[in-house]
This record gives sequence, structure tokens and C-alpha cells, in this order.
Amino acid sequence: MSKIVRFAVVGAGVIGPFHAKAISLQPQAQLTAVCDIIPERAAKLAAEYGVSAVYADCETMLAEQPNIDVVCVCVPSGAHAEVAIVAAKAGKHVLCEKPLEITAEKMTAMIEACDEAGVKLGGVFQRRTMEAARLTKQAIADGKLGTLVLGDAYLKYYRSPEYYKSAGWRGTWAMDGGGALMNQGIHGIDLIQWMVGDVESVFARADALVRDIEVEDTAVVVLKYKNGAFGVIQGTTSVYPGMGTRFEIHGEHGTVIFSDNGIETWAFADSDEEAPQAKAGYGGSNDPTAISDDGHFLIVDDFTQAVLEDRQPLVPGPEARKAVDLLLAIYESARTGKEVKVGE
Repeated sequence: MSKIVRFAVVGAGVIGPFHAKAISLQPQAQLTAVCDIIPERAAKLAAEYGVSAVYADCETMLAEQPNIDVVCVCVPSGAHAEVAIVAAKAGKHVLCEKPLEITAEKMTAMIEACDEAGVKLGGVFQRRTMEAARLTKQAIADGKLGTLVLGDAYLKYYRSPEYYKSAGWRGTWAMDGGGALMNQGIHGIDLIQWMVGDVESVFARADALVRDIEVEDTAVVVLKYKNGAFGVIQGTTSVYPGMGTRFEIHGEHGTVIFSDNGIETWAFADSDEEAPQAKAGYGGSNDPTAISDDGHFLIVDDFTQAVLEDRQPLVPGPEARKAVDLLLAIYESARTGKEVKVGE
């Protein structure tokens, strides 16, 4: 393979431009083509980066642009598998926006298609690149907190009624797959289970309390981790103003609390270790277009190197599905009023 990894962005709406910019900043990556079912939108994004290959259909793009190495899947959530499988069958690596997909069956089909084709499948969970999160995960691994007791995530976003009306798929089960948790909170849901450990079971309440949508705008979840710890998730898009995401992890020997502003508490028994410096998080609690570019650049940079070095990306497909499997259990619990085991 050449030293340049050629990318195509499929889906030029809200998140596609983040991928395009990240690709443009990676010296070993090149944006080769842009595809969107609205040709004008694809043409606009392509023009910003001097790309002439513009398409309204992914299969046509892949047939006419055989040099593409990676397809960035930036279409609505419920269409991720469709694009990913087409790309895999064409022999292209796949970098998929969150969530990986919205059903277990579709996620399995994506992973199997990429495995069968021998291509890489990566998920976009840029909060895993946050310094505070990585330092926290390392502190847990080093045993600084001792036996873990609580792992909590507070994911309080604001999304206006106009936001949900801005695209027909938003706030629907069929294409969004859920609401405040599946679309916005999924980053924090992925992060808390990545740091604390896999979740065994959940009990949840979720509903649309103020927004006129099919899915939830507010949810509370009680978690039982496989390692024995408990936790809570609060997720919403219905509160004003949106609050920065916040994570609280407590163990018998220590506590770490961090938010979008950095590390707030770093305290361990029998230690006067000062909190390490960590850059602020990625924002977006009030405005989805206000997300920092840094996370997407790091994910695209890692995926580029994964292709060149023939290694797994930062968040491989099976790892990216964990947050959705957890969410599916949460929704099942909210529907039935019962505790639900994850993955069953």
C-alpha cells in the first residue's frame, strides 16, 4: 500500500464535515470522494477540500473510485450497516460514526462482513482519547482506587425542538435507534464502561418528558458492573442549559471525578498525589456543531496508522458495539420495568 490512505466520506450532514477536516489535517490521509443522497450537500463539502469526486450513491462511488482505502460512515444511525457492508464487500476499511448501529443483528452483520472481507472496522468514540479518561482508566488498572464501588456518568445535554425537526430521522426508533442516550449520551455510556468495566445488568426509566419525539429525552439507569461495582447514568436532552458531561468513580481507596473542564477530584488514601493536568473535554452539550475537532482528528489519525501498520484501530468493531448492547438492555428495561442482563 502507498504511504497515503485515501478516504471517502459518506454522509455530508452534521458529522461528515468533522471527518473531512480531520482527514485534511492528517499528512498521510487524503480525502478522495464525498457521497450524500443530497448531491448539493456532497458537492459543498467536497468543494471545501478541493475534491472533485462527488456522488449520490455509495456503490457507484466505490465502483468508479477503486483507489479508496477507507469509507467513513457518517449517515443516519439506522443506515450504518447498509453502507458499511457495501464498503466491506468492495474491500474497503470502514470507520463508522457512533453508534455502530442500532440493533444487535445489524452490528453482527457489519462485523461479520468486515471480518469476511479482511478489512478493518473502527468505531468513533473520541472521548476515549480524552486525557482525563485515559489517566482515570490507568489509575483504576494500577489499583489506586482499590475495589471499585461506584461508577457514575452524568450526561445532561440540551437539544431544542428545532434540532429534532431539522432532519426527519432524528428522534425516531427506526433511524435514530433511541434518543438522549443513543444519540448524545452514547459517548459517555461507552466511556464509563470502558473505564469501570463491562456491565452485567441494568434497571432503567426512560421517556419523552418534554420533547415531541418517539424516543426518550430523559433517562435514569442503575448499573451493576461485572466486577461487582454499582453505578448510575443520567442522560437527557431536555434540560436547559445543557451541562458538561461528568464522570464520578469511587473505590475503597480513592475517588476520581472529571468533567469536560478536566479533572476535579483525584484523591487516594495514604497518598498526597496531586491531580495531573488534563486538557478540557470535547463539549457539545448545548450545540452539536460545537464539538471540538481534536477527538475526530485523533480517531482518524489512529485509523490511518492502523491501516498503514496493519493493526487494530483504537476502537475495533466488537468494542464499539458494547455501548449499543448496553443501550439495548437499558431500553428493554425501560419498556418492561424489569432488570435486564446486558447482551441477552
